[in-house]
Amino acid sequence: MFVQKKVDRGQVGDIHFINGKVQFQKIRLNVYIYCYDGLLLDTGSSSLKEICRPFFHEQSFDQVVISHIHEDHTGNAGYIQQNFNVPIYLSEKSMRLAHEGGKYPLYRHFFWGKREPFHPLPMPEKFSSRQYDWLAIETPGHAYDHCAFLNESTGQLFTGDLYVQTKSKVTLREEHTPSTIRSLQKVLQYDFDEVFCQHAGYLPNGREHLEAKLDYLQNLTYRVERLYQEGYSNEHITKTLFPKKYPIMTLSLGEWDALHIVQSIIAELKVKEVVHHK
Repeated sequence: MFVQKKVDRGQVGDIHFINGKVQFQKIRLNVYIYCYDGLLLDTGSSSLKEICRPFFHEQSFDQVVISHIHEDHTGNAGYIQQNFNVPIYLSEKSMRLAHEGGKYPLYRHFFWGKREPFHPLPMPEKFSSRQYDWLAIETPGHAYDHCAFLNESTGQLFTGDLYVQTKSKVTLREEHTPSTIRSLQKVLQYDFDEVFCQHAGYLPNGREHLEAKLDYLQNLTYRVERLYQEGYSNEHITKTLFPKKYPIMTLSLGEWDALHIVQSIIAELKVKEVVHHK
């Protein structure tokens, strides 16, 4: 099996980044790592270590913040801890998992490699880089431990996997779409415009992109709930709203699927119905 790997480097103002890419047949995955004002944001995947680690040694940073525990964001954290005398911060919710080696399905090992254990410190709500003040904003949905990072001094938002794309068609089984909606509403209360996404890259009109994603998910929620109230099953609703099949759905044995979007919306609706009838 032939896997192609490549990397692009770039800079937006004083923000340096590297974009590592992995491709197998029709499936293309990528992840960004940013370095800004002595702050490294995420560490990329261990499968890209040969092209990511030179970037670490070329940059100047004295602390690391990680948006969430997924292996494409934490894959080189162990290497950084072993080779750089800097603190690494991660949500306290994921401390136990960080201390263990990465445990996730085989296809994810294939694309992202094996994550080594590392020992982070709990993510503070507020922190400072060399010149700027930052806020870590809890933004669950894509992952239970997800955080976005707002540079309060400049109004730049680093969103991890909160955005990725406007119109999500498939999600991981663990994702919770109603929580993503609430997280988008939460970050949109802050003052920012530029967004730096760990998969979509630099979005100069980032607020507009996040607003568009929120609008899409809210409209999608309405459509799912309407079909559910009409008596249709989760599977029928999924086929109606998401008729297209994507290669990642087959490769992941269903860990990625549009069905998870529908199920999370209906599960929350059922909870609301129970509360309403009490």
